[in-house]
Amino acid sequence: MRINTNVMAINAQRNLTLANMNLAKSVEKLSSGL
Repeated sequence: MRINTNVMAINAQRNLTLANMNLAKSVEKLSSGL
């Protein structure tokens, strides 16, 4: 159970990091006056 929770936490953290990276790229495109 504890291992499952840890894996879920790691996956959530990775997904959040990917989402933040995508958001940063989108903002960068908008800022450059696409």
